[in-house]
Amino acid sequence: MPSLREMADAVTSGAADPEAFVQEALRAIHGDRERDVPLNAFLSVDDEAPVRARDPVPARPAERPLAGVPVAIKDNIATLELPTTCASKILEGYRSPFEATAVRRLKAAGAIVVGKTNLDEFAMGSSTENSAYGPTRNPRDPSRVPGGSSGGSAAAVAAGLVPAALGSDTGGSVRQPASFCGVVGIKPTYGMVSRYGLVAFASSLDQIGSFGRTVHDAAVLLQVMAGHDPLDSTSAARQVPDLLSAADGSARGLVVGVPDEYFPENLDPAIRALCDRALAALRDAGAEMRRVSLPHTQYAIPTYYIIAPAEASSNLARYDGVRYGPRPSGARSTRETYELARSRGFGDEVTRRIMLGTYALSAGYYEAYYGHAQKVRALIARDFLVAFDSGVDVILTPTSPTVAFRIGEKIHDPLQMYLSDIFTVTANLAGLPAMSLPIGSIDGLPVGGQLLARRWGEPTMIRAGAALEAALSLGAAAHPGG
Repeated sequence: MPSLREMADAVTSGAADPEAFVQEALRAIHGDRERDVPLNAFLSVDDEAPVRARDPVPARPAERPLAGVPVAIKDNIATLELPTTCASKILEGYRSPFEATAVRRLKAAGAIVVGKTNLDEFAMGSSTENSAYGPTRNPRDPSRVPGGSSGGSAAAVAAGLVPAALGSDTGGSVRQPASFCGVVGIKPTYGMVSRYGLVAFASSLDQIGSFGRTVHDAAVLLQVMAGHDPLDSTSAARQVPDLLSAADGSARGLVVGVPDEYFPENLDPAIRALCDRALAALRDAGAEMRRVSLPHTQYAIPTYYIIAPAEASSNLARYDGVRYGPRPSGARSTRETYELARSRGFGDEVTRRIMLGTYALSAGYYEAYYGHAQKVRALIARDFLVAFDSGVDVILTPTSPTVAFRIGEKIHDPLQMYLSDIFTVTANLAGLPAMSLPIGSIDGLPVGGQLLARRWGEPTMIRAGAALEAALSLGAAAHPGG
C-alpha cells in the first residue's frame, strides 16, 4: 500500500482515481466482515463514500494533502454521515447534528471517511473488549486483543483496511493499541488538536490522535488536524509547526532520556532487549543517551484512576434517558427513568468507573481523593519538566509492559487491565506529546517503543521517531531476522 503522500500525489497529479482508493478500502472492510472470524474493527461503513471521492481536486494541490485518502474515525468522534455510538447501547443509532473539528479538517484536506471504528465503550478500557458490539481482534493473532480503547482504528490500519485512522487518547488509548498492532500512534500535546466533537470521557486528559503505518503518515494527519479552534476552550492559540519537515530529520545531536522508573527489574527481558536495541540504533544514528529520573511515576496509575473516573462521572451524567439515550418505557418517575436508562445502557466497565468517580467526588472524600490526585498530577508534570530542562530532547520508554494478551485473559481482572496503561498515563497527566512506533516483535507479536517530548515538542518527537524508524529499518535489512 502506498504512503499517504504517494496516494495524495497520485490523485492530485491525475495519475490515480481517488474513487478507486475508496472502493479498495470498502472491499477490504466488507471482505473482513465476511470472514469466519472477522476482526470486527468497524461499527459502521459508509458505502456512499465513493460518491464524495468524485469531488474535483482544486487547482492548488497543496491545499489537499490527503486528496483521495480513505480514513477511519473512532466511533466516539462525531461525524455527520455515520452514527456516533461510542460502542454503547445507550447511544445506539445516535447521529450527531454536528461534526468534529478534526474530522472537518481531514475532509477539507481531501480525506474520505469510509467508516467508524470499534472501541471500548465510551473509550473506557485497554483491550476493546468492553464494546457493546463485541471485541475487536488483533490482525497479527485473532485470538488476542488489539489494545484499547482505540483498538478498532489500530486494527484497521494494521490489517491494511485503511491507510490511516483517528483515535482518542485519555491514558494511552492511541499508543497502547498502536504497540499491540504494530503501527504508529501519536497523542499530541493537550490543546494542540480541538476536542470539539470528541465525546468527553475525562476532559482534562482527552486528546484526538492519529494512526498510520509510518511516522510520516501519522504526522500528516496530525499536521492537518492541529491548530486553534474557537469552538474548543481548551484549544491553544498557537501556530502549528511544520511537522512533516521534522519527519525528514535525523537523530544527530538529539539527547535521549532513559528513565529508570520505566525499566523496572520485573520488566519482560525481551521488551527490555528491544528497547536497548532501539536506544543503540539511535546512538549509532548520532544521538546521545542520558539516564533521567521521574520519581513520581509510581503514583501515576492511582492518580489517573481517580482523576479519569471522577471526570467521567460528571461527563456521563447527561446520558440519562432524557437528554441522551432512549427513554425507557414503564418508568414511573424521573429517578426511575434515570436508573433504567443507565442500568440498561451502560456496560460493566463504564458503570464501574462512574461509581469510582462519583465516590471520589462525594462530600467528605473530594479533597482526600480528587484533590490529592491533582496535587500528585502536578508533581508528575514537574518531573518531566525537570528532565527536559536538564537538556534532554526526548524520552524513550516501552509503550506497554506486555505484548497483546489473549481475549478474555484480563477482562475479569480490572486491576491487571488498568496496569496495561502503566507507561502511558503519565503523558496525559502531564499534557505531553507522546507516540508509539514499532521497535520489534516477540514470537510474532509487535512491541512498541514510546517517545515523549516536552509540551509543544511534537517536531522534536517526530524527528526522533522518524530517525528511529529509519535506523531500525536499516538494521533489519542488514540483519534479517534480528
